[in-house]
Amino acid sequence: MATNPANRPVLVIDTTGRWCAAALQLADGRIIQRDEAMERGQAERLAPLVGQLLDEAGMMPGELWRIGVATGPGSFVGTRAGTAFARGLALASGAQAVGISSLAAMANETDPESRAAVFAVHDARRSELVWQVFSRGAAKGEPVRSDVNTAREAFAASGAAHLAGSGAQLLDPSSPWADHPPLTALLALTREADGQAPLPSPHYARPPDAALPGGIIP
Repeated sequence: MATNPANRPVLVIDTTGRWCAAALQLADGRIIQRDEAMERGQAERLAPLVGQLLDEAGMMPGELWRIGVATGPGSFVGTRAGTAFARGLALASGAQAVGISSLAAMANETDPESRAAVFAVHDARRSELVWQVFSRGAAKGEPVRSDVNTAREAFAASGAAHLAGSGAQLLDPSSPWADHPPLTALLALTREADGQAPLPSPHYARPPDAALPGGIIP
């Protein structure tokens, strides 16, 4: 296999939203992808979907260089399923697992040349948003969870030229963003990621609703 990282096969997966999606970029630059809309069931569908991509490419998992996974914020079950799958496949294949913030991927897709400021915002439901500002591709501070009015004020104060993410239209109804898995951005960010980064961990929009006996949240 070529030593140049640009020529090494990369797989990315995203199960953080209302979809089960994955993309495989081959050594020759070709991209094969699958994007299936679904509210739930990502954990069961993800492995067969990735298997289809590898079969179509005529590849074995051991040929992968990196496996990038969207780590949220997103749905609790979907985010957990995607992160666990990426770590498990990396362990089995010898590839490196890389976690990519969903907010960073949304910002990168909107501004792939990193020339402007982007306000990336996830709709966490229940009138809450999770947002983060990116300037020229770099995050300015940590993700913030807030109500819609607070996020709207923060967007106005940020001076960001672009809105991205599932919560974009809650802040500006004229926003052109259509919610979808940002697979192209995930591929780019996975290739650019720090090779010494820790294993991917999920970033949930909020703690799970389910509780153990005694009211303890798992």
